[in-house]
Amino acid sequence: MSYTYSDYQESADYLRGVLGGFSPEVLLILGSGLGFLGETVEDPVFVDYGAIPHFKPSTAPDHKGRFVFGRLCGKRVAVMQGRMHCYEGYSMEDAAYGVRVLRLLGADKLVVTNAAGAVNTDFSAGDLMLITDHVKLFDFGPLRGENLPEFGVRFPDVSTLYTPRLQQVARETAQSLGLTLREGVYMYFPGPQFETPAEVRAARILGADAVGMSTVPEAIVAGHCGYEILGVTLCANMAAGVLPRPLSGEEVNEMAAASAPHFSALILGCLEAM
Repeated sequence: MSYTYSDYQESADYLRGVLGGFSPEVLLILGSGLGFLGETVEDPVFVDYGAIPHFKPSTAPDHKGRFVFGRLCGKRVAVMQGRMHCYEGYSMEDAAYGVRVLRLLGADKLVVTNAAGAVNTDFSAGDLMLITDHVKLFDFGPLRGENLPEFGVRFPDVSTLYTPRLQQVARETAQSLGLTLREGVYMYFPGPQFETPAEVRAARILGADAVGMSTVPEAIVAGHCGYEILGVTLCANMAAGVLPRPLSGEEVNEMAAASAPHFSALILGCLEAM
């Protein structure tokens, strides 16, 4: 479906009623196995997605499907514990709906995270990767249809979609913490099946360093409506065909849990430095 500007306003008005005068600065979207960061928010206010007009519920396993509003590292934040994916039957516009709603509430920085498969054979499972760019070859994007000029122009420039200033913040934060931070290109696949070994080889030829099933819809919409964007990938496994073993969702969640300390240290450090 196509949403109207009034739909987004209605969702934002509902949240204003719940939050009173609280206005978030930063929107954090937490990927598979990474929702634990929402539990560290100070003075939290929880809002289930299903309670918000026009908002879709998250059906992905291990996604709580709610917002957490509060403070984190001195910043006013809105944390999405779970997201919508196209493989759940949602459109890209559905998947990115919350980005526009939070922009109406005042957020102007997006920290978007995901768990993905490493395509670059120099990477290892458990590595963190700073997203410097992405590749999306599948389906139409989330800006398809009538443009809503209240959010942005019809043909937005995305040459610096992932904000160089925030990339440098991430590099400096990782260095100060003694963390290894890979850098690379994230390639979007619709899922829910993992990519085939042939698709992974094609992704490598096209310049991708990691492959996953999220993030890109939200990033495109965020760039369109004026956010600064920081993207970080947890390489939860080596992508299909890199190692001679099958892939599983359980493996992704186990690696996310094991990587929680250094992942959270990086994100919290970046928040503090923004």
